[in-house]
Amino acid sequence: MPSLQNIRRKIASVKNTQKVTKAMKMVAAAKLRRSQDRIQAARPYAQQLAEVLRNLATGIDPLDHPLFWMRDPKTVELLVVTSDRGLCGAYNANVLRRALEVIRGYEARGIQVRLTLVGKKGRDFLQRRGYTPQQAWTSLLDRLTYPQAAEIARGMIERFLNASNDGAELIYTEFHSALRQRVTASRLIPIERGSEGENGKAGQEMTQGSDTLFEPSREKVLADLLPHHIEVQLFRALLESAASEMGARMTAMDSATRNAGEMINRLTLTYNKTRQAVITKELMDIVGGAEALK
Repeated sequence: MPSLQNIRRKIASVKNTQKVTKAMKMVAAAKLRRSQDRIQAARPYAQQLAEVLRNLATGIDPLDHPLFWMRDPKTVELLVVTSDRGLCGAYNANVLRRALEVIRGYEARGIQVRLTLVGKKGRDFLQRRGYTPQQAWTSLLDRLTYPQAAEIARGMIERFLNASNDGAELIYTEFHSALRQRVTASRLIPIERGSEGENGKAGQEMTQGSDTLFEPSREKVLADLLPHHIEVQLFRALLESAASEMGARMTAMDSATRNAGEMINRLTLTYNKTRQAVITKELMDIVGGAEALK
């Protein structure tokens, strides 16, 4: 039978843990609201910029810009976005599981993978498995700014243009809600021109059927916008990951707080049963001693 003192210590310990998880949930909820506001501001701009590029590219034939060139891949750069801290449920595990699938898929095809990592969890996980990143960024998502994302994007663009790699992919977590995040793998470089379906035809009709004049030329406008497009898409993906981390942490801490409450109730019930058993045993000892004295 456990002692009453040990049970009281366990109850006190679980209550302290519950206070910590509750505080972490509140902090994550506050950060999530700010992250959601930033995403809602960034998404329309990123989507509209992509649409403008599709319309510009449709009117240029042949398209002669290296950021559109598809090369036979021998080396691919992979940017993996994870968090710096844990206690966020399966957020990091899901990203890293997808990253390993992509890495091993490329290795099976004889394609070399060069890693650029954002977050301590991804860096430590992949280094333990023998993967050395060419670049690793930590403590980035907490106070993410556009210049920081642009610096990462410019490095990836430079390595692609210098033929250090034949393409760049991005693995991050897309934010839908606090309860739902989806791991996404997308190609960042070379840029996709878009389909020749309805959207492509509509863009072609708009560009060819209008009297729009470009100063400087359409090609020069497109060339200036392409690097900016990559920077914006990377910035949006990092914002999505930051919000997903906060949503996953808030959900995990809420679950931990509820579990702590259930554990406290079970321990309290055990404490009361043990206390009643001790009292009953003492009463029986008293009654037995009184009977022996008769």
